[in-house]
Amino acid sequence: MRYVAILLLGILLGGGAAVFFLGAPPAKAVPGQAVLPPDKGGVPPNTVTISLEQSFVDAVLATTFSGLGTPTFQLGQNRDGSERIEPALFQGGCTNQITLLPEGSGAKTGVQFRNGNIYAPMAFTGNYNLGGCIQFKGWAQTSIKLQFDQEKQTVFGYVNVDGVNLEGVNPIANNFVTVFVQGAINQKVNPLVLVSEPQLSLLIPVKASNGAVKARAKDVRAEILDGSLKLYLTYEFSGVKGQT
Repeated sequence: MRYVAILLLGILLGGGAAVFFLGAPPAKAVPGQAVLPPDKGGVPPNTVTISLEQSFVDAVLATTFSGLGTPTFQLGQNRDGSERIEPALFQGGCTNQITLLPEGSGAKTGVQFRNGNIYAPMAFTGNYNLGGCIQFKGWAQTSIKLQFDQEKQTVFGYVNVDGVNLEGVNPIANNFVTVFVQGAINQKVNPLVLVSEPQLSLLIPVKASNGAVKARAKDVRAEILDGSLKLYLTYEFSGVKGQT
């Protein structure tokens, strides 16, 4: 389950917040089907339940900020995703960077499980050259929707920016920054791989039979409680000869 935590945190530490650029390119299609809550009739046979607690996510983030320093990213890309290099003369002293903060502007950076949803607030500060050096700070609220692709044996996430709140900046700028953030996530993060086939599929050797039992997930359900995420993985089994 540690893979889920690490990859969820990836959007905070090296993904969607890293790049701002003008325009919001359309989101890439998210493979698979939406992950639904468990059936009210109960958990079906051959199901494994995995739980991720809020305290574990908080500990990973706290260690990141205290042990590795605040993540800082270079801003500025063209609409096609290529780097846009501006001469220093036109940057006006701007570093064109954004720095994630453990907390700021009344928000704490993290991944939250509450009210049946996955939220990922991000506190930040930075500057950007947009006809003049704009200094900004604030926080962004994002949410994550889960998808399961049975063929690829992968659980994906779709990250959406619900809003950006800036301090000391004209309210009109909120709309621009929201577009920048969502566009960056659409191009650089979505779809987000949360659990891939090596973590989801199983191969159990049976040496006495010169083979193995192969298990593939046929259904994934998610229950988002206040403070925890539970994944229900329902498997189908098959025997494979000659694989040990």
